[in-house]
Amino acid sequence: MSAMVLEEQQRKTYSIGIDVGGTKISAALFTPEGKMSSRNKSPIDTSKPEKTLFQIIQIIRDLESHVEKEKAGIKAIGIAIPGIVYQSTGIVWAPNIPGWEHYPLRDNLQREIMIPIMLESDRSAYVLGEQWCGIARGLRDVVFLAVGTGIGAGIIVDGILCRGSEDIAGAVGWFALDPIFREEYAEMGCFEAEASGSAVARKAIQLIKEGESSLMFELVNGNLESITAKTVVEAARKSDVLAMKVIESTIKYLSMGIANIVSILNPQMIVLGGGLFQSGDFLLEPVKAEFRKWAQPIAAKNVKIELSSLGEDAGLYGAGKLAWHTN
Repeated sequence: MSAMVLEEQQRKTYSIGIDVGGTKISAALFTPEGKMSSRNKSPIDTSKPEKTLFQIIQIIRDLESHVEKEKAGIKAIGIAIPGIVYQSTGIVWAPNIPGWEHYPLRDNLQREIMIPIMLESDRSAYVLGEQWCGIARGLRDVVFLAVGTGIGAGIIVDGILCRGSEDIAGAVGWFALDPIFREEYAEMGCFEAEASGSAVARKAIQLIKEGESSLMFELVNGNLESITAKTVVEAARKSDVLAMKVIESTIKYLSMGIANIVSILNPQMIVLGGGLFQSGDFLLEPVKAEFRKWAQPIAAKNVKIELSSLGEDAGLYGAGKLAWHTN
């Protein structure tokens, strides 16, 4: 077979990437080089476990139809899941999707879909996406630190995705960063309790309830429970004393967590993403300066700390890349 024919066949083969989130499902076709097409995004239906399953199946079939019209093929499907994927069984633990605690997702999908399917945790998909088409393109030692409602890390070491013996590697939200144990640490881990987007909002609300004044009260029209991390950052940009205090504490914990990652793994780059880092320009430089106090000096000197360039699409790209790893 000629090289031209082989090239034509490769050009007409896609992977399907699907990013299942807590509120939406994104999907797209990907070429081997990472070019995205036929993207779609829809609200997730979590009314029943089977509803979410059938929604994914319909998304796949819609993309299959699109590919058939091009007279092309699909190599495989990669799906990013917001939780843990047990690789040996295809069972997923995704507590934000009702009924998906120890749910046999891969088996249920493969009963309906004949194309090979690969599942991966969202944090691992994030790092795959950034390594494939994002800010960490081509690097072999990369960590993606996702800081949103929770905190987790996707890890690539020497070009290989690190999952751990129980498929839960990257659960850095459980880093122990404070010697004084608090009750909430038992539920989510110290790092997550102190530095996640949820923690930022929770701390601000608590301080206001304790009597401290803040511009945030006006920003949310007196509805304290609607304060988010974004609200806190907005107030801090305006030099609100309480908001700045919360952000300074957050920067301290983020810096310690990042320093631990740098010292343990010695990565070429740590990519920062997730909801909290949507305001990354405000946090990035202080974190980059502070983490060096805590990290192994040589590793700290050489690592790059960067904001995600793919943003909310990192997991989608990662899912698309995942599918190209199948045999």
